[in-house]
Amino acid sequence: MVDQQKRDANDLFANPLSAFFFKNRMFLMLLRVSILALFVYAIILGFMAPTKEQNSFTTVLFWSLFWPLFMVVTLSTFGRLFCGICPHAFVGKYLTRFGLQKTVQTWLKQPLIGVLLLFFGWWTVYYIYPTAYKSPLNSAIFFSVMSSVAFGFFFIFKEMSYCKYICPIGTLTRTFSKVSFTWLGTYAQSCQVCKTFECTKACSYNLKPFSFDTKASMGDCTLCMSCAQSCESVSFKLTKPSSSLFQKFQTSTAEVWAILLITAAITITMSFHHALSRVAISDSYFWVQLGQWLQTNIAIKGIDYVGISALFFATLITIGFATGGTFIASKLLHVNFKSAFYTLSYAFIPIFIIGGLSHTYEFFFVHHYSTIVNGFIDGLHLPFSPVEPLASKKDAWLKIFGVMNYIAVFWALLIMAKRITFFQASTTKRVIAFFFASLLIFLYLGLNLYRSYAFATYGMKQEGHAHHGSAKTLQETPKEMK
Repeated sequence: MVDQQKRDANDLFANPLSAFFFKNRMFLMLLRVSILALFVYAIILGFMAPTKEQNSFTTVLFWSLFWPLFMVVTLSTFGRLFCGICPHAFVGKYLTRFGLQKTVQTWLKQPLIGVLLLFFGWWTVYYIYPTAYKSPLNSAIFFSVMSSVAFGFFFIFKEMSYCKYICPIGTLTRTFSKVSFTWLGTYAQSCQVCKTFECTKACSYNLKPFSFDTKASMGDCTLCMSCAQSCESVSFKLTKPSSSLFQKFQTSTAEVWAILLITAAITITMSFHHALSRVAISDSYFWVQLGQWLQTNIAIKGIDYVGISALFFATLITIGFATGGTFIASKLLHVNFKSAFYTLSYAFIPIFIIGGLSHTYEFFFVHHYSTIVNGFIDGLHLPFSPVEPLASKKDAWLKIFGVMNYIAVFWALLIMAKRITFFQASTTKRVIAFFFASLLIFLYLGLNLYRSYAFATYGMKQEGHAHHGSAKTLQETPKEMK
């Protein structure tokens, strides 16, 4: 254990203010207790006041504050801060300590389980039935079930196994946090003379922080900062953005599929369904046509058939472009397809996490700010008047956030260019392989360019926002919509 450490200038623990926010034991405890209290209160209120007319606090806390605002913003900047203050992990740390301490069976040690739960249990349900989780009651039920499963795992199994293998957002946060510009590690010279390994003993996940730098990976680290509180040798440094993605590290099947499935379910599907379905000629798009056909021939009330269709095609196209492009690249590079696929797919991370900031920042000004503030005023019975949104969608200055989409493309191509060099091949073959391996990135770029062109050329569909209803909504006359 190291009691004193001379810190580098880029170490956030070197500054008293940032050290207080990221490391101070009392502050972090108070923050976690407060978030846990809000979490529990939101669930209880969801059961007591189950409709939006009675309660907006529950849905606001879960679906406006936690996700997407805090999650997306922090993952792309400081990393897994959300995991560090997560109510499940906070309670789970104590449950694990006093629990049965059993070893997880091999068949459960599959982080892909959490990824699939997120894709099918949340996003697929969301596109099929958009209002499924939007009521306070349904939100309360959803998080009650999740909490019960999480706490059961924490109590039965050791080493925070729920976070590692089952948590629906655990693998997602571990994967997309790689684009951030912070890094938790240690000072090598101090570690070389250390004989107590207090950082590892303090880690509930049984990780070895002193190995993060050499492995170019923080593994399952959730930035809980227990290791930093136990040993001064632990650092939390500002680094070059996405620094680990420009290095070789041990790839993960679950992480790669998290990248592809989340990019498909959020980035590409939202582009199809949330954006392009609002264009005046949207009825001519193939996913809308299939959705309308399904609505006509099946017509189950409340089902968003355009959403189902958009998700289906987005997933098919995303996986097709990623695997097809990488397959051609692997042939050009004369390497095994699996090796190329799991090495190069990490370059797709910015498409969602950086590109998603465009939507996140815009919605903060036109929706989330007022929704969050008013939700807290309502839920906590605060003596303040409701606030108005900070901006309207008609405000031209909001377009500035669109630049994030193109930063995402540039950054993804930059990472791809670096990761292509991990394979031995001629410059010509690498360049051609780079083009094919980047097909998904070019698809994302094309969708953004086409969206701007389509709205400028054809205008917006007058019937309303296709994302909030089924294909039937698209066909309603203005009179029927009043």
